[in-house]
Amino acid sequence: MKTIKIIALILGLCFTFSCEDQLNVVPEDNVASNTVFGSLATINGAVVGIYSKNQSGDLNGMPQLISEFMSDNVNFVGSFPALQDIDQFETLATNGSIDNIWIDAYELIGAANNIIVNLPDVSTEDVTGLTEADKARFVGEAKFLRALTYLRLVNHFAQPFQFNGGSNLGVPIIAMPFEGGDISEFQLERSTVNQVHSFIEQDLLDAIASLPADNGERAESGAARALLARLYLLREQWTEAADFANQVITSGEYSLAANYDFYDDNPTSSEHIFVVINTPTDGPQDESVPGSDEVYVNFFNPAPGGRGDAPFSQDLIDAFAAEPGDRRFDELSQAASDAGGNDTFFTTKYPDIVNNASDGMELRITEMYLIRAEANFRNGSSVGDTPLNDINMLRNRAGLGDLGTVDLDAIALERRKELCFEGHRRMDLLRNNLNLRPGGGPESAPGANKVIFPIIDDEIVNNPNITQNPGSF
Repeated sequence: MKTIKIIALILGLCFTFSCEDQLNVVPEDNVASNTVFGSLATINGAVVGIYSKNQSGDLNGMPQLISEFMSDNVNFVGSFPALQDIDQFETLATNGSIDNIWIDAYELIGAANNIIVNLPDVSTEDVTGLTEADKARFVGEAKFLRALTYLRLVNHFAQPFQFNGGSNLGVPIIAMPFEGGDISEFQLERSTVNQVHSFIEQDLLDAIASLPADNGERAESGAARALLARLYLLREQWTEAADFANQVITSGEYSLAANYDFYDDNPTSSEHIFVVINTPTDGPQDESVPGSDEVYVNFFNPAPGGRGDAPFSQDLIDAFAAEPGDRRFDELSQAASDAGGNDTFFTTKYPDIVNNASDGMELRITEMYLIRAEANFRNGSSVGDTPLNDINMLRNRAGLGDLGTVDLDAIALERRKELCFEGHRRMDLLRNNLNLRPGGGPESAPGANKVIFPIIDDEIVNNPNITQNPGSF
C-alpha cells in the first residue's frame, strides 16, 4: 500500500539512506544562508523548510476555502470582513487575506530558488555523504513545490488561459534566491499566463526527470506528472492531459481507494499522490499560537469546535439530491446549524477540529481519472480507457449505478461531486465559461474583474512597473 506524501517538518528523516544514517534536520529558517550548503543535514533542512512553508494556512487551506465559496459549492456565512469582501466580489488590493497568500507564496518561491540555483554548484567532494543523486532529488523537490505555488498564484491573481489564450497578464516570475515574500524590490512587470505556465511546465518536466517513483514522505515523480496533467487540462491541451494522467494511473504507485476513509484518518491510503499532513505540533499555524492559522475549521460545523462558516450551498445539496444514495454525500457530510443558525450540511473531509490539524488535499488518483476522462472525451480518444469506463468506476465507488453514455455535463458533475471542498470548483467554472454563482450577475461571470484577486497594495505602491488588474484599487 502506498505511503502518502507527508509534508511536515520532520526531524531525523530516513530516506534513501539507511536508518543508521538518519539526518538531524535543521529547519531552513534556522540555518544561516552562508551555512546552508555546508553539510548534508543543513541542505536537507533547507529543503524540508520549503515543505514547511507549504504548510502555511495561506497556501493550504485559504485557497481551497476561497475557491469553494467564490463558486457555487459553498454558502459562506463567515464574519471575517476580508473573506466577506471576496465572497461578495468586492475584494480590494488592501485585503489582508489576499496579501497573505501573495507574500507566503513568494516566500516559498524564494526559498525554493535558493536550492534550485545554488545546490547544483555544491561539490559532493566538499560535503560528506552528499551525492549527485541527492542533489538532483533535492532540486527536483524544490522545483515541484515552486511549480505548485506558481500555479496557485496564477490561478488566483490572473484570468484563466481561456480569457485571451494565455496572453493576458499573470504574475511576476522570479527565478533567483531572495528572502521574505516582498518582491517589490525587483520592480518586475507581470509575465503573461502563457509564460508562467511555461515556467511551471519546465519545472515539472525537470522534477519528473530527477525525482524517484517512490520518495518516501516527500514529492516524487508521480506528483510532478499529476500536477502537469492538471496544468494541461487548464490549458486545454487534451492529448498531453490524458497522457500524463494515464501515466500516473498506470504507474502502479497509486490506486483508487475502496472507500472514503482516506480523508485524514488513513495515512497509508493508495489514493493519495500528494497531501499536506498537519499535526497538532506541526501544521498551518503561527509558531507562537498553535492552530491560529488553521483554515479548514471554516468547513466544519460549530458543534465540536469548527467555525461553521462554509457549509454546502443549496445548489450543491440539490446536485447530490438529484441522485440519492451517493456515498460522497451520505458518508462525507454532516447535518448541523451554520454560524448564522441555519440548518444545513457540512463536509467532513477535514475532520481533525479538536487538534486544528486537518490535512490539505493537493493531488489524488481520483483527479487523474477525471482528467483522463474529460481530456479523452474532448479529444475523441481513449488513452488508457474510455471516458465512460472512468466515470462509471468513480460512480460505482460512490454507490451509484453505471451510466449508459457520458457527455461533458456528466463528467463535470462527477468532477464536482468528487472534488467538492478541495479547491477545484472556481477554476472548473471559469475555464468552462460558466458563472461562478447559479443565476449570478455580471460580477461573478467569466472574465469579470473580481473573479480574480487584485495585485496586493504593497506591490502596487512600491513597484511602479507592475500592472494592476482591471477594476482593482
